[in-house]
Amino acid sequence: MSTRVKNLMQAELKASLEGVNECAIVSIRGIRGTANNKLRGELLDKGIKLIVVKNSLAAAAFAELGMDGMKEVLSGPCSVVYGGDSIVDVVKAVIEAAKEYDKLEVKGGYLDGQPLDAEATKALSKLPSRAELQAAVIMIAKSPGARIAGAINSPAGNIAGCIKTIIEKLEEGQAA
Repeated sequence: MSTRVKNLMQAELKASLEGVNECAIVSIRGIRGTANNKLRGELLDKGIKLIVVKNSLAAAAFAELGMDGMKEVLSGPCSVVYGGDSIVDVVKAVIEAAKEYDKLEVKGGYLDGQPLDAEATKALSKLPSRAELQAAVIMIAKSPGARIAGAINSPAGNIAGCIKTIIEKLEEGQAA
């Protein structure tokens, strides 16, 4: 492949990965064409992209983007998987897809300025997703307010119940 073609491919790869701060590196070696297309479609439905890369060009593109250290992760046939809400969503989707596509293998990743090995990348799938964390924070923030409202309403409810009971007794006493 000529240097000009390599430079064009590297520039295109860099443009594709511009703004990507976290990604997973996987191998799809051995996955046939139709299964590969199905896998890409399933990931794309979740907002996740998968692109097959030439390792030397990908290493150079990652270096230009400030994602140093990725060269160690890029060995053998590699694909870059990125997108979704966070790297956790990406890795969870890849791990889930690996159950159906047994040839799909996680090779590593990149998060917070650090390259990750395969085990560290797989461990991300056990973390809660961004949406789950946001829901937990909302529940924590909402809980004291709900308790205060309950505490305020509780005495009023008790007083109202007592008044109602007194009224009922008085009505019964007047009727009797």
